[in-house]
Amino acid sequence: MGVLDGKVAIVTGSNRGIGRGIARGFAREGARLALAARDAALLDDAADEFRSLGASVVAIPTDVTDEAAVDALIEQTLEQLGQLDVLVNNAGIAEHAPIVDMTLDAWQRTVDVNLTGPFLCARAALRVMAAAGRGRIINVASISSQRVRPGSASYSATKFGLWGLTQVIALEGRDHGVSCSCLNPGNTWVERRTGTQRREDEEPMMTVDELATAAVTMAAMPDHVNMLEATVLPVGQPFIGRG
Repeated sequence: MGVLDGKVAIVTGSNRGIGRGIARGFAREGARLALAARDAALLDDAADEFRSLGASVVAIPTDVTDEAAVDALIEQTLEQLGQLDVLVNNAGIAEHAPIVDMTLDAWQRTVDVNLTGPFLCARAALRVMAAAGRGRIINVASISSQRVRPGSASYSATKFGLWGLTQVIALEGRDHGVSCSCLNPGNTWVERRTGTQRREDEEPMMTVDELATAAVTMAAMPDHVNMLEATVLPVGQPFIGRG
């Protein structure tokens, strides 16, 4: 028996990195999954992995910045899995550059994926969950929603915005039995780091599976309880007092 038995969850950006780790954690705990991401081949690979764990999985290629595609994601999830209990808004990108060098296109791409995407997904999910009288939305932000670093203008701004969006969803959803949480990961070892040589002075890292335990805990809360915010990071990572 898993703590998510009987629940249906959508995880965006679930074909790699943190999203795949969260989806893997959900699969191990008995959730039925709708996987959403743009790269269909990687999405199918993730679906095969989770099916090998015994999970019921559907892969739905989705661009979260496309309103029609997001609405279709929700509709197909309901058609194929019958319900929607949890939405994990994980899809995101990072465009790093000093403000004076950042292009408008780079800024807009980050806003579209990191903020507009979660808004579209949450809006569509909230309509379904409110009608059902229950549901949970988990937004994956970052410690950059609280502490910034140089060169992170678009990324940090959107993650700060995602924390604000989380609070509004929680406020507007609570009368309908819908909760909303914000998960703020610190340094996490993901595929884009694979093949790079670790330096002795590099900040500590955690694995996606270690981070996923927090998302599972959030998703497994009783319907009347919400973990509004959680910051998860390696013990040795600079965070408090960092600039």
